[in-house]
Amino acid sequence: MSALQNRIDDQPTISQEMVREAEGILHRHIKRVGLKHTAQRDTILRTFLETREHLSTEELHRLVKQKDPKIGFTTVYRTLKLLAECGLASVVSFHDGIARFEHQYNRRSHHHMVCTGCGGSVEFFSPEVDKLEQEIGRKHRYFTTRHTFQIYGICEECRKKNGARKVI
Repeated sequence: MSALQNRIDDQPTISQEMVREAEGILHRHIKRVGLKHTAQRDTILRTFLETREHLSTEELHRLVKQKDPKIGFTTVYRTLKLLAECGLASVVSFHDGIARFEHQYNRRSHHHMVCTGCGGSVEFFSPEVDKLEQEIGRKHRYFTTRHTFQIYGICEECRKKNGARKVI
């Protein structure tokens, strides 16, 4: 698994009711774009929603294969793309350039602080950043729907390992 820290979620686990609701969102999107509903896509969605990680396609594929060895990498890749299209997932890129996905189902807007030394990340909430998004949107006459905000730096543990002085 990746060296990235677990995500901060409002709820420790996702209920069956929430899974069914997320499946409904995916199924409506699949129908809208003219694709077929498959059990493999449902397995991928459920596996994805059960995680608390920022997952690369490869990492999710490994998890999915434990449930259904017949599911191929391309199916996982395409399903992640569908999840992002319908708002159930978003792509995050950290210092290593690998695209990772995190679920967005029923989650508050959050941001990331990323260590460029070890790749660790911390999620945080900032009403000020959210307010700024809305203000910028109004100024430029946009209805904003989402944003990404990442801060890069060196975590305390990496600074200690490298003998760097404490930043005040």
